[in-house]
Amino acid sequence: MGKLTDMQIKAWIKAGERFEGRGDGDGLWLRYRENDKTPVWRYRYKFAGKPRTMQIGTYAELSLAKAREAVKTLAARVALGHDVAGEKQESKAAALAKIEDEKNAITMLALANEYYERMILSRWKHPDIVRRRIDKDIGPHLGKMKVEDVKPRHVDDMLQAIVKRGAPSIANDTLRWTRRMFDYAIKRHMIEHNPASAFDVNDAGGKEEARDRWLTRDELAKLLAAMKEAKGFSRENDLSIRLLLLLCVRKMELCAARWEEFDFDDAVWRLPGERTKTGAPIDIPLPILAIEWLQELRQLSEPSSWVLPARKMQHRMLPHIHEGTIGTALGKLKPHMPGVPAFTVHDLRRTARTHLADLGIDPVVAERCLNHKIKGVEGIYNRHDYFNERCDALNKWAAMLGALDKGEAYNVTPITKAKKKRA
Repeated sequence: MGKLTDMQIKAWIKAGERFEGRGDGDGLWLRYRENDKTPVWRYRYKFAGKPRTMQIGTYAELSLAKAREAVKTLAARVALGHDVAGEKQESKAAALAKIEDEKNAITMLALANEYYERMILSRWKHPDIVRRRIDKDIGPHLGKMKVEDVKPRHVDDMLQAIVKRGAPSIANDTLRWTRRMFDYAIKRHMIEHNPASAFDVNDAGGKEEARDRWLTRDELAKLLAAMKEAKGFSRENDLSIRLLLLLCVRKMELCAARWEEFDFDDAVWRLPGERTKTGAPIDIPLPILAIEWLQELRQLSEPSSWVLPARKMQHRMLPHIHEGTIGTALGKLKPHMPGVPAFTVHDLRRTARTHLADLGIDPVVAERCLNHKIKGVEGIYNRHDYFNERCDALNKWAAMLGALDKGEAYNVTPITKAKKKRA
């Protein structure tokens, strides 16, 4: 049989004529078996004295002319000592392996989520702190990358982006958690080296200086007025900030509070130890003003068992508001407080502590209002919780906030001690 022609091939296809192989010369063969949808081009050659065959495509993919060109290229490679069929098999195996690797690859976001669920969620008092770093920083910057593909330069890019937005302390926190996540990955045989191990705080946000920002009486009055005037500033956020100021509690102690913790009859918030930074439970006296604000929040939160239930599309793993919600809301007040330097949610506790001192509250009582441990020998031997003294202190503080809220002057004078005693 001489050279093949396109007319012949098309006639065989039309007639449904099947065959094992018909040659065109130079090692090019055409096969058309019963289970072949279209004729298949094959290249036959010898390598190291042994016959070899490889498929180079179908007639639908390669015309007769293109098949001849392909064979010429393959023959030239064979002449140079290449086993083209073997190379094709190796290439195919490598491609399949790569697909399988991609399918089973662990992304940085998957690693972060696994670390959070296994090492943080059930072990830490405030897991949402880590959750926020994953959602806002680690996920957006590194989340889509495979864990083994993350290099030091990627970690550095993430840290510098955080620093550029003016959050050096967050850059430090993000570095700490990222480094721990990679250490966890090493233990789980996901990677062999930690790409964040060479970094320290000098590569992130630098040494953190203690903040000293607190709000003066005038600034507090402007804050209370701004929360009423700011368009779109929810009443829930307003009440949350007021309660944080008045009760001197930490942000997450309020964000994750349940209604079952509050006893309005005895005017006390029984904060359990598993939700305090110190690990010890504390009974927080509730001034009448705090009870009024809490009762308003209760109406707004019904039928939830949480004082501040999650809103709309917040993270599904948290049934209460995210720890960043109040801070974000606070930022919306800046245009309504011209001339007032920036401050954060954490500065509210410093503000409360400063004004408690200004109101003449004993330092030990003021420290216990913030649920700080008493330092030194006294802290070891003095187990008194100063409940009644804290009640007096918070009532005095509530009177001041109430006056500022109404735009009235408030003189630092002793008030009548609360008659209500701890049950």
